[in-house]
Amino acid sequence: MKPSAADVVAQLKRLARPENLPGMARYGMNPEGRLGLSVPEMRRIAKQAGKDHRLALDLWKSGIAEARMVASMVDDPGRVTPAQMDRWVRDFNAWDVCDQVCGNLFDKTPHAWTKARQWAKRKEEYVKRGAFALMACLAWHDKKAPDSAFVAFFPSIRRGAADERNFVKKAVSWALRNIGKRNPRLRRAALAEARALRKADSPAMRWVGAEAERELARKG
Repeated sequence: MKPSAADVVAQLKRLARPENLPGMARYGMNPEGRLGLSVPEMRRIAKQAGKDHRLALDLWKSGIAEARMVASMVDDPGRVTPAQMDRWVRDFNAWDVCDQVCGNLFDKTPHAWTKARQWAKRKEEYVKRGAFALMACLAWHDKKAPDSAFVAFFPSIRRGAADERNFVKKAVSWALRNIGKRNPRLRRAALAEARALRKADSPAMRWVGAEAERELARKG
């Protein structure tokens, strides 16, 4: 019999590790609504539960960080709507929840490319991070996408690189680096973009450029 959201939440709570929360907080993981579980523990629970769109929606409503990450692991990308993506991204309050949801679920939906571009224009910190996390995950997972689709992200990356907020600029750098790792042509394009950012007046842009250049220059 398929587990209910209450069953999964109860299982998560039995495994709670509150002693882990201070350490997680030091790494920027918001301790609010968090149980202290590891990602492998969540993946094991998600595997046991199986794919279930309704379960994912109910788990998300719990507000528990780990339940929300499990929701991203059990949801069916084909049933995810743009409206659901917009609702969930507004609830992001921690970088790991953002990145797990983008990498487990959002980047596999047919709406991923559109949402990445839309969210990059938003002001909210974690919505904006979601845009660039999604770009990074698409670069990693979407093996069939043409190079031109990723080059089209560069204007958004350029604008996003000026954002001084730590969780945004780190995601911008991640997106640029992952795009550059796809193949030699994109590596050259991303490296040129990184070097241009290094010459900008904005300290955040220079930081993004330096981080990306440092990693991409090692590739060849």
